[in-house]
Amino acid sequence: MGAGNNLWESTMTEEGLLIHLNDGSFGEVIKAKGSVLVDFWAPWCGPCLAMAPVIEALAKEYEGRVKVAKVNVDESPVIAGKYGIKGIPTVLFFKNGKLVDTLTGLMPKIRLEESLKKVL
Repeated sequence: MGAGNNLWESTMTEEGLLIHLNDGSFGEVIKAKGSVLVDFWAPWCGPCLAMAPVIEALAKEYEGRVKVAKVNVDESPVIAGKYGIKGIPTVLFFKNGKLVDTLTGLMPKIRLEESLKKVL
């Protein structure tokens, strides 16, 4: 089986400033001290693709202050189910391992930044 096909394999890859998580690696990043933004998405989701450049921009602007991660819901159904992800894109905001805010749907950058400020 390839690296991305085993749901229980812990993989975390970095693409620029973005961390790509799966069911196995999600907990270690979320439970770490600090602030984390997690974008739940899928490659077939138009609104997710439209929001991707905004997520990437936030990763650059908040580098060193917030970890920015992405979870493909098709590849990580367990963690998506655990957090009740029913629509995508959904963005979760964590601080020191605790969920602080959730946004669902295509959001403008300013709305994402409002939620980010709650976890800084």
